[in-house]
Amino acid sequence: MKRVFVNLLIIITLAALTIKVMMPAAGETLNTPFAAPEFTHTTQEEWINSNPLMLSDLRGKVLLVDFWTFDCWNCYRSFPWLKALEIRLAPRGLQVIGVHSPEFAHEKVFENITAKVKEFGLHHPVMVDNDFSYWTVLRNKYWPAFYIIDKQGQVRAIHYGETHEGDPQAEQIEKTIEQLLTESS
Repeated sequence: MKRVFVNLLIIITLAALTIKVMMPAAGETLNTPFAAPEFTHTTQEEWINSNPLMLSDLRGKVLLVDFWTFDCWNCYRSFPWLKALEIRLAPRGLQVIGVHSPEFAHEKVFENITAKVKEFGLHHPVMVDNDFSYWTVLRNKYWPAFYIIDKQGQVRAIHYGETHEGDPQAEQIEKTIEQLLTESS
């Protein structure tokens, strides 16, 4: 029995280490930034509040890419902080891009997404990622997830989970963005 327990502990430890190595730690600046993949949706029917965007159109700006879905409480409870951050830092070069990746079938209906964008008062561009292509290329696994991309198009930090004004995660995200806004293009 003792040997089974020891083997089980070894398996759990190895699994935890494997996950830690494979996934960047949430809430940390990445030790090795990587090139942000190009947006995967390019038609007007896949964007709200904007014409289709390309990352090259946004060079020189710091991006905060927000993965969300409209029935996710953690997502929409983060919107007051996100909107305040956007208002405060957009004049200095921050661009928020929403990526709506649905969890349920009714969240794939464009009219439902558009209505929720209006209800939540979101004015930034929102890419409709119904096929999870952008979610997949970034290997995302969570709602909400915040990817911070520097002026050269490199993903520099990733954060997961509900975020509110003044909480430690919000402060860390804002500190990273502030630093990136001061870097040269």
